[in-house]
Amino acid sequence: MQQTILAIAGKPGLYKLVSRGKNNLIVEALDATHKRMPAFGTDRITSLTDIAMFTDTDDVPLMDVLESLKTLEEGKKCTLDVKKASSGDLFEYFAKVLPTFDRDRVHGSDIKKLIQWYNILVEAGITDFSNDKE
Repeated sequence: MQQTILAIAGKPGLYKLVSRGKNNLIVEALDATHKRMPAFGTDRITSLTDIAMFTDTDDVPLMDVLESLKTLEEGKKCTLDVKKASSGDLFEYFAKVLPTFDRDRVHGSDIKKLIQWYNILVEAGITDFSNDKE
């Protein structure tokens, strides 16, 4: 399931892979609209399993960070309002989720995007972030 959740550069939100065409992918928005659209090879498309967060030691896969966030929020939407939160608030909150994150390479905008993605996934009913790579 995790391989089919995609982020597309320049487009807000997250998308689910629906089908593959000859020169494109058909994706569906995970928001309330469930709008389907093509994503072409020129779009920068990234699977959430390919994303990692910087820490002081090794990079941590995004799925592990989302699992920590789910544990902190008890499986519910994030309690922090990212639109009103200051940069200091974001860093303080994220320190509870991933205490060893690299404060020089992780920006406030990265934390905002992570929280927004988490909320999108929870609203869509996708809460299994455990790493299923075998």
